[in-house]
Amino acid sequence: MEFENSGKFVRSLGDGMFSEGKVAAIPQANWTDDKSHYSAVYGPAGCTSCGAHSVRVDPQGNIWLIDAPGHVIYKMNADWKEIMRLGTKGVSGTGPNHFNLPTDVAFAPNGDVYVSDGYGSARVVKYSRDGKFLAQWGIRGKGPGEFGLPHNLVIDEHSRVYVTDRDNQRIEVFDANGKFLSQWTGTGGISGLAITKDQRIWTGGTLRDLDGKVLGRLPLAQLSGVVHKFVKP
Repeated sequence: MEFENSGKFVRSLGDGMFSEGKVAAIPQANWTDDKSHYSAVYGPAGCTSCGAHSVRVDPQGNIWLIDAPGHVIYKMNADWKEIMRLGTKGVSGTGPNHFNLPTDVAFAPNGDVYVSDGYGSARVVKYSRDGKFLAQWGIRGKGPGEFGLPHNLVIDEHSRVYVTDRDNQRIEVFDANGKFLSQWTGTGGISGLAITKDQRIWTGGTLRDLDGKVLGRLPLAQLSGVVHKFVKP
């Protein structure tokens, strides 16, 4: 469902499109200034991996929808027309044209697309802007470059890839080709990741710089759609 900033209902989207549930897009809410924002997506009650698991908007304004149990990712334009699809709907796998319960998508400065294939697999998959498979990396584990559950990812202006390894309670940082660079440990089991225009990263309710230094926190474990006072550490 789509709403205006005031909360007024606009339209319902995705009926019959997803394996379960609908997508609910909540407009941007300013937390601290005009550069910090957060959007949320909700599925069936009690099921974070059902149907429309997450949504992202790319720099061109296209809407990307992750259907986790459908093993597919849709690219939609602003008129809600499908213009590209990654994965094969209803078919799981670990090859270049399949996912196994994917969780998120992110976009590099050059237009490349990265997918965290997280619930059933433990990998990140890289595609060109037109959907051509380029690379993949990651296996299940706890070591550097491995994943317990790669749940979310964002990409900075230098094409570094930041991945929330939720089960191992850390964020791993890679270069554009999947080379492990560093990790931020002790972050907790983060279920949300966002990067601001001024290159700061929201790790759940904690704001960090690109080296992982904590800049401030919201006084709650995860952003929940309720505005709270922003506090410094």
